[in-house]
Amino acid sequence: MPALEISRLGRVDYLATVAAMQQFSAERGPDSPDQLWLCEHAPVFTQGLAGKAEHVLAAGDIPVVQTNRGGQVTYHGPGQVMAYPLIDLQRAGYYVKEYVYRLEEAVIRTLAHWNVTGHRVASAPGIYVRLEDPFSHAALTGPAPDGDPFRGLGKISALGIKVHRHCTYHGLALNVAMDLEPYERINPCGYAGLKTVDLHTIGVQAAPEDVAELLGQKLGALLFA
Repeated sequence: MPALEISRLGRVDYLATVAAMQQFSAERGPDSPDQLWLCEHAPVFTQGLAGKAEHVLAAGDIPVVQTNRGGQVTYHGPGQVMAYPLIDLQRAGYYVKEYVYRLEEAVIRTLAHWNVTGHRVASAPGIYVRLEDPFSHAALTGPAPDGDPFRGLGKISALGIKVHRHCTYHGLALNVAMDLEPYERINPCGYAGLKTVDLHTIGVQAAPEDVAELLGQKLGALLFA
């Protein structure tokens, strides 16, 4: 199997990056190496294929971009690590559901480096942390009595992927040290009132570049396990 090539792109334009991912995916062949792009973007709201306009409450001066990834609206900005795996799933030997699981697992293992416990929520891709005690290792017990699956949780990582001819692009975002105010202008991932956090707000002082490096290592190990 060709080796994974990791590119550390720095801060790059969102639309140009998506176009580059699409071009790479369209032109790749059976022997093309898989790639992982690590980067961050200037402030931008992105809408998934099923994104509803009403989930953008007040974009203000931040552009809203329609994309072909899955999911609803989210926000990207400085201090957030973006990871874009460009993987041939057929060659890797697993399906989309397993791919999503491995993406989430890479985030969980990255957070664990700082003793933060990441959690999955059924039918809501991404990774969440307990707001009152993000360092608690206790498992979630399920939705609150009122049925709210996000009660007491904050979202720290969002996923939005595209698979074309068995090959992936788009990917995941991990919040490190951001201005979180723009999340108040949207219903994050289509959920009104969903709280969004980063490592900084839960008490972890980590440089985005260090988090990106560790996340890249975890993704490289898990996507080729």
